[in-house]
This record gives sequence, structure tokens and C-alpha cells, in this order.
Amino acid sequence: VDKLKEMMEEAENAINAFKEEQRQIYEQLLKEEKTVFNELHAFERKVELWVLGSSTTEKPLKLAKARVSGDETLENHLPEEVVEFERFLQRTGGWQGGWDDYDHQNFLKVWTKHKGKLSYVDEALEYLCGRTKEDIEQHDKWYQEFLILHERKNESIRKWKKNQKREKEGNLKKKEKSEKMLTEERLRCEEAQKQKAEGKKKRQVALEAWKKQKAVAFTMGQASQPELEEKMKKQEKEHQHQYYVKLLLGRYTMQKEEKEELGKHERKREEAEKEERKRTAAEKITKFQEH
Repeated sequence: VDKLKEMMEEAENAINAFKEEQRQIYEQLLKEEKTVFNELHAFERKVELWVLGSSTTEKPLKLAKARVSGDETLENHLPEEVVEFERFLQRTGGWQGGWDDYDHQNFLKVWTKHKGKLSYVDEALEYLCGRTKEDIEQHDKWYQEFLILHERKNESIRKWKKNQKREKEGNLKKKEKSEKMLTEERLRCEEAQKQKAEGKKKRQVALEAWKKQKAVAFTMGQASQPELEEKMKKQEKEHQHQYYVKLLLGRYTMQKEEKEELGKHERKREEAEKEERKRTAAEKITKFQEH
């Protein structure tokens, strides 16, 4: 009985340790997700504030130089396309390519009217006093690159959000699976306790039967007291031995199932990581070919 009690205490300690470990892992994943999201939001906010505060080409360039060292750490956590777009804006004079708002809006109006065809240049010269044909062609080249990089940035952010959603769903599934495993472990523990109670009840019944047999034997003289006691002791030992073997077998089966379940989970995770690396490599190859 003492050995069984010790085994039950070990099982309960193992369950509590497993629950605490899973809780810590889940909380850490949530913290990392929140940190990345806050960093991205802060970076985008910096870009917006920088653009709103730039009235000339010289001012944003000075502001960009002053912010380079402070943003280096943040850029390490952002998608490559977002960083590339930000550097392009810093290098070329912001969201208007170094032009003032009046000229840039007139440029966009004529450019949109002609759908980007070069025929718009002559009409644009009528609206853009002080700008030469070379200025407009240069701004057109800048705007074409702006549109490409801006779309890449937006697509990168969409993919990032999609990945964050997928990771969150994966974490929730892991949590649900962990909770399921804990529930199963609790049920196994309860079953073991139930078996322990049933064993105790059976032993009590056997003891009562033995007492009755002993009383009958004493009264009728059918069996000597030493023989009857020896027989009951053997039966008691046999019952205890069978119960202990059954308990050990159940624990071995439980451990084997848990080990197999963890092995399946590990293989699935490795396969998912392998597919993710393949997908990432394919995207990078495609981007390289497009350039």
C-alpha cells in the first residue's frame, strides 16, 4: 500500500510539472507575438510622423540621418520589403520624391489621367511651372519605383499578418492538445485511484470471509486455526501481487502511449518546419528571378 501511494504521488507531481511547463511555453509565445506586433506598429508610426514633418528635401534627409542608429535594432525585426521601402523614402526625399505637395499632386493628376503613358509629359509641363521635361521624366522614374516598392511592402505585411495568425492558431492547437493530454492523464489517475479503492474493498470482503470461515472452522472443528490462517495469508498475498502487477502494467501502457504521442507531434512539427523552409526558399528564388 505504501508503494502504491508513493507511485500515485509521483504521478501527480509529474502532471503538475507538465502543466506548469506548457503554461510557461504558451505565455512566452504570446509575449513574443505581442513584441513583434508592437515593434512593427511603432516603426510604421515613425515613418508617418517623419513624412508629416518633412516640408523640403533637405529636412527629411537630415531627419533620416539622425534616426538611422535608433532604427537599426528595429529594422532587424521587420520584413526586408518594409525596410527597403523605408530606406527608399529616406534616400529619395519622402513620399513625394522631394517635390512639394502642389507639384506632386498635379503630377499625379495628369499621370493618372494618361494612365502612366509618356504622352502625359507635355500636358504636365503646363501645370508644373518651373519644372523641365527632364524633371518630370526623373520624377516619373521615381514614382514607378515607388509603386513597386510600396506594393512589395504591403504584400510583405499581409504575409506577416497571415503568418502571425497561423502561428497563433498553431499555439492554440498546441494548448488544446496539452489540455487534452492533461485531461487524459487526470482520468488515468482517477482510474488508478478507483482501482485502488476497489482492491481495498475486495481485500476487506476477503478478510470478512476469512473471519467467517475461521469462526465456522473453530466451531465445527473442520480445520485447525494455523492452517486456516496460513491459507488466508497466501490468498491475501496473491491478491496483493495481482493488483500490483496490474497497476505496473497500466502505468507502462500509459507511458508508452504518451511517448508515441510525443513522437508523432515532434515528427509533424519537423515536417511543418521543412515545408516552411521550402516555401520560403521558393519565394526568395522567385523574387531573385523577378529582379
